Amino acid sequence: MTRQEFLAKLRQALESELDHRTVQENVDYYNSYIIEETAKGRPESDVIAELGDPWVIARSVIGMSGDGLGAQTAYETASGRGQENKSREKSGGYQGRGEGGGFSAFGTWWKRLLLVLGIIGVFLLVIAVIGGIFSLLMPILVPVLVIVLIIRLIGGARR
Repeated sequence: MTRQEFLAKLRQALESELDHRTVQENVDYYNSYIIEETAKGRPESDVIAELGDPWVIARSVIGMSGDGLGAQTAYETASGRGQENKSREKSGGYQGRGEGGGFSAFGTWWKRLLLVLGIIGVFLLVIAVIGGIFSLLMPILVPVLVIVLIIRLIGGARR
């Protein structure tokens, strides 16, 4: 697989879950990593083979989206390369999951929608349970309350 094929597959896998800026940052990071390693004399195919499947990398990046791991990519975390790239972060290189990067516990619109629908569902369930309890008790409580009221009225009239 060539560098362009690798990056295209990575972009395609990331675009379904992450915002454009974050996708671009990750693609740029892996592009520059491959270029740097090939500049050191390593064959492009070896560098890409070392990185692995772009779909697996994308799943890892998406999975880490809420972990607050800063600018570490899935590859850096798995290979322990996080410290090597601290200077890149400081110099304005790969920014990762920084401010406005779209990474949060509920980063995508459909996850937020599911959360809101879940909360509404729980609320409606509680109301249904309370309503069911009242509907079961009313046939018993209403006659008892009527009898108690009549007894009080009769008892009050005797005084």
